[in-house]
Formats: sequence, C-alpha cells, structure tokens
Amino acid sequence: MPTSAPPANRFERRRAATRQALIRAARQILAESGDTGVSIQSIADRADVGFGSFYNHFESKTALFDEAVTDALDEYGRTIDERLDGVDDPAERIAFGIRLSAAMADTHPEIMRILRHRGLDHVRSERGLAPRALGDLRTGAASGRFTFEDPEIALSALGGSLLALLDLRLGRPHRDSEEAARAMAELMLRMLGVPADEARGIAHRPLPDRG
Repeated sequence: MPTSAPPANRFERRRAATRQALIRAARQILAESGDTGVSIQSIADRADVGFGSFYNHFESKTALFDEAVTDALDEYGRTIDERLDGVDDPAERIAFGIRLSAAMADTHPEIMRILRHRGLDHVRSERGLAPRALGDLRTGAASGRFTFEDPEIALSALGGSLLALLDLRLGRPHRDSEEAARAMAELMLRMLGVPADEARGIAHRPLPDRG
C-alpha cells in the first residue's frame, strides 16, 4: 500500500483514508469479477463512504479502476523486489520472478486475480513487474546471457506467458503449481537463449529466502 509520508492534518488524513477506501473497494471488485460496470453507488457502499465523496477523488469509474490496477501493480513490484534483493544474475531474476508470481496466487490472491482480469493491458506498464523484467532482459542481453534481439518483444512474450501461467494456476488450483512454475521458468529461459541444461538447473534452484 502507499509508502508516502502520512497526511499532516486531520482533514488530509480523512481525505486520504476515503481515497484509499475507494481504491480498496475497486481492487476487491476487480479481483472478484473484473466487472467495471458496477455502479458508483455500489463502489461507495462497499468502501463505506458517501456517494458524493467519489467525485472528490476520481473523475470517473475508469480513473478509479485504473488507479486500483496501478495500486496493485505497485504492491506486486515491491513484493517481488523484497524477495529478489541481492539476486544479480538476470536469468535467476527472471526465473525466480516467474515462480514467485505463481506462488503469490496463494499469498497475495487479490493482486494475482486483478492481473488475471486486467494484466494483458499492462504487460508493458511502467509499474509493477514489467519495468523490472525489462531491465533484467536488457542487462542479460548486454552481457550475452540472453540472445534475443528486441527486448520489448521478449517482454511481451514473457508477460503473456506469465499471465497464461497465472490463469492456469487460478483456474486449476489442484494442479502442482510449483512444478508448473518451474516448467514455465525453464521454458522462458530457453526462449531467451539460456542453454537447456542450465535453464533447467536455474529453474529448479531454491527460491531466495524471505527477508
């Protein structure tokens, strides 16, 4: 959730709390159904704020839902950053990022369900995992670790594959999700140019410990 300094006075704190309540409500709706056609009154009721408060913070439902997705993406990115702190090899960062994302279906189900419903629109977003993955892809290509030519095409392939894995994870909860995530990580590393044996080894390494 937001990491900026708290508002200085009571009015600002109440205003910030109302805005965050609306964002929380929108995140819940996106996670449950992805239905953005719900009425503003329904959103306000879920947030437990007055109807008139909505337009003090957002000019439209589209603006609110966009902010809700951005809020989820920021939390997603911070969560992955915490686990990958100290991991320098771009191949490990890509593989671990895929596996950690799949695991977040259990630890952060709301975020992952939002991505399932809205993620395709944000594969090349400037928030969340996308800019981090793009940086790792460029680092790997510059060092010769990866062999693709166009990092944005590689990011699109990686993002689309991750969303497909997430859909599989959420749609078939009884499947061995860790094994599926390892298999996807191995496949993505091979796509990026990592030799098959090495890709398999990296994909099966223990995940970084929590801080």
